[in-house]
Amino acid sequence: MAAKPNPTLDIVYIALFAALTAALALFPPLTLPVIGVPITAQSMGPMLAGAILGARRGALAMVLVIALVAIGLPILSGGRGGLGVFAGPTVGFLLGWVPAAWVTGLLHELGWRQLTSISSFTHAAVGGIVVLYAIGIPVLAFQAGLTLKAAAVGSMTFIPGDLIKAALTAMIAVSVKRAWPIIRPAAEPSA
Repeated sequence: MAAKPNPTLDIVYIALFAALTAALALFPPLTLPVIGVPITAQSMGPMLAGAILGARRGALAMVLVIALVAIGLPILSGGRGGLGVFAGPTVGFLLGWVPAAWVTGLLHELGWRQLTSISSFTHAAVGGIVVLYAIGIPVLAFQAGLTLKAAAVGSMTFIPGDLIKAALTAMIAVSVKRAWPIIRPAAEPSA
């Protein structure tokens, strides 16, 4: 029997994961010595939100983060916030957090009963890397006046860090599933 939806608890989870995503900005960027590109922890927020909360609540948590950025809270990596962020070249990645969380969550919901670290990693990588880059790269190319190829090649330097974030997300999601499952699995069988 499926748990009854609890709108108050949903709001708490959404706010909690918006706060967690904001808090991930506080981790200092890790610069990979070979490529010299700083990698931040904050883009793990959409992966975690989707993997732990599911599609709807995960996406709503990211909508809340974006709304807080828009009203000027400096909750993005580097203390950025405000409407100016939406005119920058990386705005596609920021706006892509919503569909990234949604896809990550949907995949976790659909595979919830058989969820393993490997399947969770795959779901987080598809939502948090493939979907995010599919939105972020074209916007980056347009905003920065780059070719799509140049924007894609430049963005590929972030893939190793994103794969690490997907692996961490998978470990956390599987642990949460065992200890305190929050996701309501898709297609609950009727009694």
